[in-house]
Amino acid sequence: MIGHRMTTSIRVPTLPGHDFNLPPGLEGLGEMAYNLWWSWTASAGSLFGRIDSAAWTRHRNPIPVLRGVTAARWAELAADEDFMVDASRLLDEFQAYLDNGADGWYASSPERELPAPIAYFCAEFGIHESMQIYSGGLGILAGDHCKSASDAALPFVAVGLFYRNGYFRQQIDADGHQEHAQPDLDPGQLPLRRARSRDGSALEVGVPMPGRTVHAAVWVAQVGRVPLLLLDTDTPSNDAADRPITHILYVRGREMRLAQEIVLGMGGVRALQELGIEPAVWHLNEGHSAFLLLERARRPVADGRSPAEALKDVGRNAVFTIHTPVPAGNEVFERPLIAADLAPWLEQTGMPADELLELGRGRTDAADAPFDMTAFVLRHAADANAVSRLHAVTATETWEPVAGHPIMAITNGVHVATWLGGRVRRAIESAIGQPLGTDVIGPEPFERLGRVSDEELWTAHQQQKKELINFMRGRLSRQFARHGESPDTLRRLQQGFDRRALTVGFARRFATYKRADLLFRDEERLSRLLEHPDRPMQIVLAGKAHPADRPGQQVIQRIFELSRTERLRGRVFILEDYDMRIARFLVAGVDIWLNNPRRPLEASGTSGMKAAMNGVPSVSILDGWWDEGYNGRNGWAIGGREASSDEGAQDYADSEELYRLLEDEILPRFFDRDEAGLPHAWLDTMRASIEGSIWNFSTARMVMEYLDRLYLPAVHASQLAAAG
Repeated sequence: MIGHRMTTSIRVPTLPGHDFNLPPGLEGLGEMAYNLWWSWTASAGSLFGRIDSAAWTRHRNPIPVLRGVTAARWAELAADEDFMVDASRLLDEFQAYLDNGADGWYASSPERELPAPIAYFCAEFGIHESMQIYSGGLGILAGDHCKSASDAALPFVAVGLFYRNGYFRQQIDADGHQEHAQPDLDPGQLPLRRARSRDGSALEVGVPMPGRTVHAAVWVAQVGRVPLLLLDTDTPSNDAADRPITHILYVRGREMRLAQEIVLGMGGVRALQELGIEPAVWHLNEGHSAFLLLERARRPVADGRSPAEALKDVGRNAVFTIHTPVPAGNEVFERPLIAADLAPWLEQTGMPADELLELGRGRTDAADAPFDMTAFVLRHAADANAVSRLHAVTATETWEPVAGHPIMAITNGVHVATWLGGRVRRAIESAIGQPLGTDVIGPEPFERLGRVSDEELWTAHQQQKKELINFMRGRLSRQFARHGESPDTLRRLQQGFDRRALTVGFARRFATYKRADLLFRDEERLSRLLEHPDRPMQIVLAGKAHPADRPGQQVIQRIFELSRTERLRGRVFILEDYDMRIARFLVAGVDIWLNNPRRPLEASGTSGMKAAMNGVPSVSILDGWWDEGYNGRNGWAIGGREASSDEGAQDYADSEELYRLLEDEILPRFFDRDEAGLPHAWLDTMRASIEGSIWNFSTARMVMEYLDRLYLPAVHASQLAAAG
């Protein structure tokens, strides 16, 4: 059975990448560079850094590193015995990972066998900061989902878009205004190769649009054992007006956004068909890929089914994940725009436009109701899930009348190897007796976490905090040098940050409901906390506001202005251009993680999970994951589970409770030290944070749950329907 399962790994043929002219013994580095396995394997990054430290520091990506190595440098490395031994070990580890899936939980449970792969569609994927085709939590979750599917050796293929101008890069000017600049992603500098078609040429797929066919090149980003297909309309086959369709993630223009989602859904199905991949289950991660259902319906319509029947047929093995209770997070389009852009599909299938538009009606009786992508998918998918238990309650209240059934909860998780800091990771590995470079196959090893001593855990955390401080000093010095700050100010930054102070971390999208400024409501009270002579505190914030979100940008500006006042200067810091690299430093190095959205608007909140597995407790509103993750020992809850309809009153009450927790519970516990300087009560909280999160809120557990509760039931239902 296990031998049979090994053949289910998805192999997408690609055209060759760069020829790096690698010397004997190092030829495998080229293949490793094109596999994003290196992005969660610390020893791989270290090895590429040894080849060319300047190029690695600049790009954080092995493709430009290997492209720039001279023959003379290769000769030096080939003569370096230590380097060659380390490279050989790493290459053996990489090859063993690719060749053998028997170490994953999927191979160890034959009752879970799938007849064909899972196809996973998402508008964004956060695999690594060097490939900025993600904006935030949805993309990071999708990337972590792929990594854990790879670790499990689950037959899995992912589909998204390649945004050559990515998501915007953020700068904060001297007045606190957020500035936007689009990156220019060169696929030749990234771990991407073109998919190869059956005739050996570079694969392109055609997507019908009104009056023309839009072509999409298909790139492959290999994520361990999982191929990620990225569609790209910036190809000479297209008219100049169509080439930018896939340029910008979450582009503001509604017509361009709709064109993107047609390419994602319809083009993604066609790419899989061209590659001969027939998925057992189609997983729509958010509604952006809803049109894959339309594309799949073409075949049964051609076989004589009505369009409505065909959509029901293809929905039997489609599953859907909802990620937000915030209305703006559910994609809608005006009816005339849908009717116009889907005219080729409507003409081919014969479905009246009004009939299709009604299938996308949300919870409204308005005659001109927009086409709601979430509602459309829910009417057809076999089942759907929310991303935390509380979110399932709110999603069911909203969507059960449309879906016809409750929305189940499959709580999000995070990929342990990606987000666990190196020092804490080594302490945990020593305690449980096994490495954490890939997912473990169950919770049992973590029952031995109690073997980590207080001294060992505190030393590991302090080292990660030191790494965060060194990182922040460099980033903020460059940031303020750009503002024209004086040399004396820059020197103070280089010496700034108090390693002794309780460091509060807050990092996420600056949407107003996330209330990044809640801690700043009472400046005098906050100032007393920050400047306490015996129990000092400092705050580090990071995050972007969408270019169209003016209120969110105003929150950034207000906090920045406050951070430059005499009262708060040197204790409050905003790191600009939040990305995965900043996130890794923050979740590993701060002392406590703050999350204070308006309940119940935070669907999940995976940043707190990443912090918790590093031993960083949360102080959070009981929303999203924290509503089920908080157990009274692993952190603090701000308020209770009842929310006021008066937002101002709720904000006041929550801020007062946050100040009280910091003053009376959090800071006293953090600074209660023994003669050796160990805060034993605080370390109990840290250990409880790790124990409560490292399996329960991992993507290893999450992907296993998706297989058991969504994928396999959809397979069985589809097989029964086919047999009937």
